[in-house]
Amino acid sequence: MSNNTEHIITPDQAVTLHGLFVERVKRSPEAVAYRYFDLRHNLWLSFSWAQMRDKVAQWQAALQREGLVAGDRVAVMLRNCPQWVMFDQAALSLGLVVVPLYTVDRPENIAYIVNDAGAKVFLFETPEQWQALRSVLDKMPGVQRYVSINPVADNGQPGLQHAGTWLPQQATLAPARVSDAAALATIMYTSGTTGRPKGVMLSNNNIIQNAYAALLTCPIGEGDTMLSFLPLSHTFERTAGYYMAMMAGVTVAYARSIPMLSEDLQTIRPTLLVSVPRIYERVYGAILSKLAEGPRLRRELFALAINVGWHRFEHQQGRAAWHPKLLFWPVLNKLVASKVMARLGGRLRLSVSGGAALPPAVSRAFIALGLPILQGYGMTETSPIVSVNRPGNNFPASVGTALEGVSVRIGAQDALLVKGHGNMLGYWNNPEATRAIIDEDGWLNTGDTARISETGHIYITGRLKEIIVMSNGEKIPPADMELHIMHDSLFDQVMVYGEGRPFLVALVVLNPDAWRRLAVTLNVDPAAAGTLNETRVEQHVLARISDQIAEFPGYARIRRVCLMREPWTIESGLLTPTLKIKRNQVLEKFENEINKLYDGH
Repeated sequence: MSNNTEHIITPDQAVTLHGLFVERVKRSPEAVAYRYFDLRHNLWLSFSWAQMRDKVAQWQAALQREGLVAGDRVAVMLRNCPQWVMFDQAALSLGLVVVPLYTVDRPENIAYIVNDAGAKVFLFETPEQWQALRSVLDKMPGVQRYVSINPVADNGQPGLQHAGTWLPQQATLAPARVSDAAALATIMYTSGTTGRPKGVMLSNNNIIQNAYAALLTCPIGEGDTMLSFLPLSHTFERTAGYYMAMMAGVTVAYARSIPMLSEDLQTIRPTLLVSVPRIYERVYGAILSKLAEGPRLRRELFALAINVGWHRFEHQQGRAAWHPKLLFWPVLNKLVASKVMARLGGRLRLSVSGGAALPPAVSRAFIALGLPILQGYGMTETSPIVSVNRPGNNFPASVGTALEGVSVRIGAQDALLVKGHGNMLGYWNNPEATRAIIDEDGWLNTGDTARISETGHIYITGRLKEIIVMSNGEKIPPADMELHIMHDSLFDQVMVYGEGRPFLVALVVLNPDAWRRLAVTLNVDPAAAGTLNETRVEQHVLARISDQIAEFPGYARIRRVCLMREPWTIESGLLTPTLKIKRNQVLEKFENEINKLYDGH
């Protein structure tokens, strides 16, 4: 792609997120907007922008019949698909506020969000989802209409309707009801430091300005195809994989599922990828496993390709001199790099990683093999992108430099402070929490500690509040979870861990008396060395932990547990004088045990 930005729709031309859609339809009506897999016909199908306009018109007409007024909230709980976009655009055209929900979340959590936001229409997909929702219908009294994408057999619910009968057969897109850039567009719920999520209020302008500033950092456009697999309920995917793609005229293909991702990469052969570290880790892990099974020569060749490829990258960036070993690159590219790139479809030319820190070994490997991964940083509260590396100015250990229109500085306790067009309007119904994160001058405290280099690159160094960021980008407040787990008298001390990992684990010190009683019921020897490692014991303990953290979001699940008899003490250096757990010391002491919990993943 050229650096020419003429194909990009500017914030002035779009004004609102629905204005962006209308402008894209006008500019490239026949271009392919979305590709998706049709399960009934078992093949990939597509929608042009003109077809999307006609579909959005049907959704708009159906929503209009519900008698909603601008500012009313509507909820969407679908996997990534064209209908997500249709519903979103129809709602935005009517000035409605869209509340996205995770499809994997627990019913209680969904009910809390829907009720807190006061959503009046709720779009979901499957009969299985309806079965789960039925248990919490009484907790969502404000919902007047439930719409299902797939047919659901339930005549006992007057507000329930199948999309096939709810949508008119055809309609014409009516002009937007609201054209105010400052109007609230969406409320996106994020897990805070308590078990309950907070609703982040983002305006049309917040998201449009953020998407546009992000687009100016790298050349993408109408010849590009992006594979979308992060949930659209995640701000990163919504801004980058939906609005930004629309702004640049990029075709978006919706992956079938994470397990089928490698197959979809081969079929779609994307040129762009927006991802969290977990996906790169999976591919890298699969490569290493395959190498471990093969001959030694292949491993040595792989190591050499990374060594030479990395030097080539540093040379291209202007940070390393030319070296004779670069003469080997064409051969190494043919034997190693091109084969790895082929697993990703063979056409990838740009990839962005955000949501959590990308492990250096993974980043180095892909960059060396020819995939320019640009690591960035952001949070839901900043719409979400704050900074990103640029193709010609890429320091992979950093999260890049701030976007145009975004200011960053280091505040008290080395906190990274952000001010700019992406800063949220505030938390829904929670002015106190808003005041705690945004000061009077408009600086938002990210809660992360950082340093900013002379080149303006931001390096994240830690976190002010204890929040675990998993490798899929989900944020978990461990202290709150630990407090809930401790309600069970079986547990004397608990530490939840999962920083940069695919799932959460817990280190648990058992209460001696409660453990002896439990051992009797499980018919095991409480004092025997191997008892605490028995699968049966672990499963029982995990079930009890799950009971205690039931009110936390669905992704906040403990998958493995390491059980201990020996308590953590001040004397052993694992507790502070005020009996707080010294997390780093506990992690250091039990590093081997923790690694074992992740073995095979």
